[in-house]
Amino acid sequence: MTLTVPPTQLPPAPAVGRRGRPGRISTARRQEALTGYAFTAPTIVGFLVFVLGPLVAAIYLSLTKYNILTPPKFIGIDNYVRMFRDERLAQTYGNTVLYVGAAVVLINGFGLLFAVLINQRLPKALTYVFRSAYFFPYLVALVYVSIIWQALFQKDTGILNYYLTALGGEKIDWLNSSEFAKVSVIIVDTWRNAGFAMLIFVAALQEVPKDMVEAARMDGANEWQIFCRIVMPMISQATFFNITMTIIGAFQIYESIIVLTRGGPGDASRSVVMYIAEVAFNKFDMGYASAIAVTLFLIIMLVTLAQFRLRKSWVNNE
Repeated sequence: MTLTVPPTQLPPAPAVGRRGRPGRISTARRQEALTGYAFTAPTIVGFLVFVLGPLVAAIYLSLTKYNILTPPKFIGIDNYVRMFRDERLAQTYGNTVLYVGAAVVLINGFGLLFAVLINQRLPKALTYVFRSAYFFPYLVALVYVSIIWQALFQKDTGILNYYLTALGGEKIDWLNSSEFAKVSVIIVDTWRNAGFAMLIFVAALQEVPKDMVEAARMDGANEWQIFCRIVMPMISQATFFNITMTIIGAFQIYESIIVLTRGGPGDASRSVVMYIAEVAFNKFDMGYASAIAVTLFLIIMLVTLAQFRLRKSWVNNE
């Protein structure tokens, strides 16, 4: 038996066409997609022009002999082989590794210390004052900070040597001594960037559960045990972030050295980035400078990847 439905009872067919519903949905989705592309276009273009483009160009130039005046000439890996014979490059890499190690320890150490002090039970207004005072150096351009510290480091007129001699010590040639030139760079780098690390640590400390700390105190734990067993694991994500950013920034240290010591005396305080700039823009050896830049990029990338691999062993994700 076949059931037939009168034509008058059939549902109306959906409207199709320019003004039909399917057409309106398609147009809305297309407009939404175009809007999304428009919002992301500046970021995508900026990445292609200022990040990916220069990186690809540097890799290509690192395989060439190029001095700006003549077209690049392909020479293979000769620039990379040349780096193993460059004693100045070894010296600058040694200086840079020292800056990285000092930055990780001092910037994060002082940042954590300031954060713990600020996180104490102080009046809110006083907390804002200390937080602003510690963070303010980070807001000042590094060139200006370095100029101020250059005046403080002067051997005969600097305020540091004034207090050293007042306490019975001898004057130190901070900027022209191979022994203290790197120390002056480390002092300026720590003084400027510790405030940023402090701000991250303060935000993390404020998220530590108070009831957990009070329970530990009631169980007889002292402040040091609470800090090591409870607080540090709870702020491990902030610690990981600060260490990662500190390492990346220290590998690229440049401005403060230019202003304070100009890399001297000799190459005693010169960093890898400063050496790249010298080879590229003083000697116009763009191929060799690009090869050094590529190796620095690879080192930073490998160190960062190693940090993320080791992250699971000590960072608390809860």
